[in-house]
Amino acid sequence: MQSDDVIWSVINTQFCSYKVKTATQNFCRNEYNVTGFCSRQSCPLANSRYATVREHQGMLYLYVKTIERAHTPAKMWEKIPLSKNYSKALEQIDKELIYWPNFTIHKCKQRVTKITQYLIKMRRIKLRQEPKLVGVKKKLDRREATRERKALSAAHLEKSIEKELIERLKTKAYGDAPLNVNETVWQAILDREKGGKEKELEREELGMVDDETDGEDEEDELEEEFEGEFVSDMSGDEAGLSDLSDLEDIAVSSDEEDEEATKDHSHTTSKVILGKRKAKAPTKMPPRKKSEKSGKGPRVEIEYEHELESVPITRSSLSNW
Repeated sequence: MQSDDVIWSVINTQFCSYKVKTATQNFCRNEYNVTGFCSRQSCPLANSRYATVREHQGMLYLYVKTIERAHTPAKMWEKIPLSKNYSKALEQIDKELIYWPNFTIHKCKQRVTKITQYLIKMRRIKLRQEPKLVGVKKKLDRREATRERKALSAAHLEKSIEKELIERLKTKAYGDAPLNVNETVWQAILDREKGGKEKELEREELGMVDDETDGEDEEDELEEEFEGEFVSDMSGDEAGLSDLSDLEDIAVSSDEEDEEATKDHSHTTSKVILGKRKAKAPTKMPPRKKSEKSGKGPRVEIEYEHELESVPITRSSLSNW
C-alpha cells in the first residue's frame, strides 16, 4: 500500500530527480504535474488521487491516476479524450472529477484554457505566409566546393591528354598502326574533329556570300546616285580643231573681199577683227541602258566646257598653221 506522507517526506527533505531549486521557489519537471510547482498538493508522486490535462497532436486528454494499478506504472494513468469545444471540455472535466478536491478541478480547467489558447495561436501562425528559415551547413558547402574543383581539374586534365594523343596520332609518332589502341575510339575522335572543321568551313562560306551580296547592293546604290546625263566622247582637242577649220574659211573669204575692194575702190587695207567665240555646246546623247552588273564599279561621265579667245588671223599665220 502506497503512503503519500512517506513519499512526500522523502521527496521534500532528501532528493527528487524532478525537482528544480531556485532562489525564490522550487519547480517540478514531471510531465504529469498540473501546475509545474514542487508542492504537496501538486506533486503527482505523493498524491494517490491525481488528475491532469495534456495535449497530443492538437487533441486534449484528461489523465486520471488510479492507485489500484500502481504496481503497473505503464497502465496507471487513465486517458480520457476531451471535446474540441471549450465549453464541452469543461463540462467533461466536471463530470469526470465530480467528487474530487476543488483544487484539482480548478487547476485542470486552467490548464485546458491555457492549452486551447496556444493551439488557436498556432493555427493562426500556420495560416500566415512567413519566410521559412533554413539553416546553412558550411561544412557541407565547403566539401561540395572542393569536390567540384577537383572534378573540374580532372576534366581539364583529360581534355589535355586527349589533345596530346590526337596530335601524336596525326604526326604518326606511334607509327601507322599504333599498338594497344582501340580503333573505334580514334575514329570517333577524328570524326568529331572533321565535323567541327566542316562547320567552320560552312560558316566561312556563309560569311563570304553575305559579303558579296553586300558589295552588290552598295554598287547598285552608287550607280543610282551617279546616274545622270551622258555626253559625247569628243575630246577638247578635237573640238578646238573643228573651230580652227571654221576660222580658216572665214579668213579666206575675208581676203577675197579685200582684193575686190582694192580693185573697185582705193588701196585701203581692211582688217578683220574677230571677237570672242565660245565652243559649240555638246549635243546630248540619249541615255544608255544601265548594265545589269558592273564588274569594275560605276562609270561616271563628266562634261567640260572650254572658252577660246580668238585673235585676228592673217595669211602668214594661216600659211604657217
